[in-house]
Amino acid sequence: MDDDFVASSTPSFLTESLELAMEVENENSKPPCFSCAFDNQNGGRSFSSESYLASGSFKRVLLRLDPSPNDYEEDVVEMFGFQWVTEMALVESCGLLFGLLRQQIYRLENLVQMSSSDFGQAANFHSEAESIRRQCTEFLHYVKVFIFRYLEPPKVENDGILHPYEELEAQLPSLLVEELHALTMHIGHLCELPSSVLATFTVQHLAKVFPPSWHLLHLHLDINWLVLEVLHVLSEKLMRQVVYANHFINLTGENLTSISLFETHCGNLISDLISLSINKYIKVRPSEALISHHYPCTCIKELWVLLIQLLDHRNKGSHTECFWSLVNKTLKSIFERPSSSERISGFETIQCKDPLSFSWWIITHLASLYQFDRNGNLDEKKQKESNWKFVEELLKKSTDAQTVVLEEHLRMHLQCCLTLCGFWDLNLSIVTILWDYYSKNLNSCFTVPWLGLKGLANISKTSLSMLELVKSCCCEQQIPTLYESSNSYFIFLSILAQMMKKTENSGVHPWRQIKGRIYSKFHRRRMQELTEVGLQNFLNLFLMLAIVAETEDIVSRVLDLLDFLTPSSVTVSQRALIWRGHFAFLLIYVEKNMDISVLAEKLSNAFREKAKEFLVRKNDNTQKQNLWTLLSTYIDGVQEVFETSCYLSLSEEKLLNDGFSMLLPACRGAELSLVLNFLQVVLARLR
Repeated sequence: MDDDFVASSTPSFLTESLELAMEVENENSKPPCFSCAFDNQNGGRSFSSESYLASGSFKRVLLRLDPSPNDYEEDVVEMFGFQWVTEMALVESCGLLFGLLRQQIYRLENLVQMSSSDFGQAANFHSEAESIRRQCTEFLHYVKVFIFRYLEPPKVENDGILHPYEELEAQLPSLLVEELHALTMHIGHLCELPSSVLATFTVQHLAKVFPPSWHLLHLHLDINWLVLEVLHVLSEKLMRQVVYANHFINLTGENLTSISLFETHCGNLISDLISLSINKYIKVRPSEALISHHYPCTCIKELWVLLIQLLDHRNKGSHTECFWSLVNKTLKSIFERPSSSERISGFETIQCKDPLSFSWWIITHLASLYQFDRNGNLDEKKQKESNWKFVEELLKKSTDAQTVVLEEHLRMHLQCCLTLCGFWDLNLSIVTILWDYYSKNLNSCFTVPWLGLKGLANISKTSLSMLELVKSCCCEQQIPTLYESSNSYFIFLSILAQMMKKTENSGVHPWRQIKGRIYSKFHRRRMQELTEVGLQNFLNLFLMLAIVAETEDIVSRVLDLLDFLTPSSVTVSQRALIWRGHFAFLLIYVEKNMDISVLAEKLSNAFREKAKEFLVRKNDNTQKQNLWTLLSTYIDGVQEVFETSCYLSLSEEKLLNDGFSMLLPACRGAELSLVLNFLQVVLARLR
């Protein structure tokens, strides 16, 4: 038995049970159902007060409490227009009652046909359809209550003879499994409903008058869910014994049990819901993936949340597979595309043009639903089960050189991955997979042609702008315009930064685990192969790491790696970029209140050499212009350091040397103006 739900040892069980007992007096006797017909004035809830979550109905099922404590207390109950003995009806007339249920479904289907050609009776059709749906859901709720209150395990007298009623009662669990199986066969797959019925997902809810097709669609949702609830209550009542559908097995030779029916129905239902999501995904742009939901109405959203909570609850007691396991099976089937001769819970009916992007999209949105508690309220601190193993496989496909995923899709995939990093625990395998890909493509611009200038590689003009860009990767909150403002490489840096922070909070820093993998990709030949874009990407990586990990160790390694570059192989613009990178590291030192003397001396010595050369070659305009590019970079960098430092107590003065006395005589016009303005700023800070 699952320890989570043993009252004697789990205070939370008692607390929740007592809370529900206190709420019973105020409960509405109207049975819960799926309803998206509610406005925003329902107390800020995500779901209707009539829903399985918000009404507390589902919570009672999980806690093994009476499903409807205020209902079915009279000796007689009315169902489908007839009077029945409350404590005996299901035992004596199980087949008849389920037959009446199917008859009501037929009535509603006929009403859908009639209403399509007669628009003058909308209100009457709505009223009749609502009544039929209520009768059907009330019956299935009665089945739950009957099992909980009145179903008894078989009693064998001393002589081995059972009372006729007890004989019928002993057969009820088997008969229920057969009837529930027949019911699922009767309603068929949710995604196979007529398009005219599925179209009512988008019906406006303002008028509160709905066509019969809307009621039929939501009745299908109710039945699909209530079959699982009934099977769960039956399993708990019989102490999780497997119930065999004996008559069905004898008749067909096929095996049918309470467990197999539950698993098959769950598989079919998840397959159907994913099919509906695929139809919605067709209209989603990659740039809008995270803001475009996967459910056509809140009822589908609630059904997903219910499945998550029920499957993971049962998984704790070793009943069935967990939620992610069933979802993964369905998604894998989309990739494999089984032949028409195969049938895996209806999976072969699913067709998707871009299964990889769809899988990223659906998993990210489903992961967000783990934030809902048993009452349907958002609880961001709630523990969320991860699905990293499957996501790792998706990531390998996204970064596979054979697959050739376009940058516009890769950005979307990594945005999803970044979102999942926020939901789930640490996983350094994700970083390893991504680094293997990006280390081979550092010279790439990662642009999206149709985004125009927004998608171009960004070579930072100043050390401060370079640092600010990298800092944006370390933010906890995702930027809404991330898709357009950042390329996939920057999103990778965001993922890396988030992973670094996760373990930092837990006391064990992962940098020591992955730094060997990162450093090993940079050797002399690789450094010399880097273009200006490659150098920018190189610097961005280590700037981000210097912010979140061991700053001095990382900066020291960067200086060693940059020494692999021979002066003759580095262009002026590349050298200027390297200097801006140096100053960006200096700014990190200043922000962390670390002494900058070692790095400052290395930079100032390089500046002195270039200033001397500038003075000597003052008549060579071409060479002078190239040198001025570097010198102005140095001047801007020093000014940013002086303006950023609070107390100038970190050896900032080492950035000032006699290079400036050599520079001044050689400057003309705008050059002289820049140097004098710089000196004015520095002197003002030194006073």
